[in-house]
Amino acid sequence: VQLQAYGGGLVQAGGSLRLSCAASGNIFSLLNMAWHRQAPGKQRELVATVTRGGRTNYADSVKGRFTISRDNAKNTVYLQMNSLKPEDTAVYYCNAQPTFHLETYYWGQGTQVTVSS
Repeated sequence: VQLQAYGGGLVQAGGSLRLSCAASGNIFSLLNMAWHRQAPGKQRELVATVTRGGRTNYADSVKGRFTISRDNAKNTVYLQMNSLKPEDTAVYYCNAQPTFHLETYYWGQGTQVTVSS
């Protein structure tokens, strides 16, 4: 599985961005998907997940502001980010976990999100 993330950019605080991550192959519906982020000098952290069945979960820092969703017909997972804050600045990565092989993770290349104050 190859993952291609895009949609990052520069936005002012309070603004919005939507990230997309397209997956190759024909097993997207069997994948749990997630978004992570890594800010300069910090460890990578989990932002949001969506299971194969559509159940979602969020880091406390983004609850109520970010929404993860998936479109199985388009092999794509999205991260809608609203009310962005400067502390949301990071490289955002998408991640896929096959439900038939939970020990495996696939990573995309990352997309930069910069929020100016």
